Amino acid sequence: MTTVQTRTQAIDAAIASLDGAFFKALCEPPRVAVLKRVMQLGRADITEIAAELPQERSVVSRHLQQLLDAGILRSSKVGRQVFYEVDGPAIVQRLEEILRHTKNITALCCPGRSD
Repeated sequence: MTTVQTRTQAIDAAIASLDGAFFKALCEPPRVAVLKRVMQLGRADITEIAAELPQERSVVSRHLQQLLDAGILRSSKVGRQVFYEVDGPAIVQRLEEILRHTKNITALCCPGRSD
């Protein structure tokens, strides 16, 4: 494999990790507020989560779904209730992956200054 191919693959992997649902889920302040509420409550259902938020319950539900899809939250169903909680290990794994990709491209595309 040539240096150009290696560089291109490293850059593509890094950009893919930054363009994913993870960051898109965290770029909207109301969604971050929903995430904060789940963090504060620990494990909670939609009623508990939406109780202290200004958004309609249906909007909170959509935000929860986007956070689930991004792997930031996990859910479990007990009877008819769905409980949400932060998926800490998944978040750490995702951030480590982003860091690994970033480290791989640093030397190839954006080396530090040597002053």
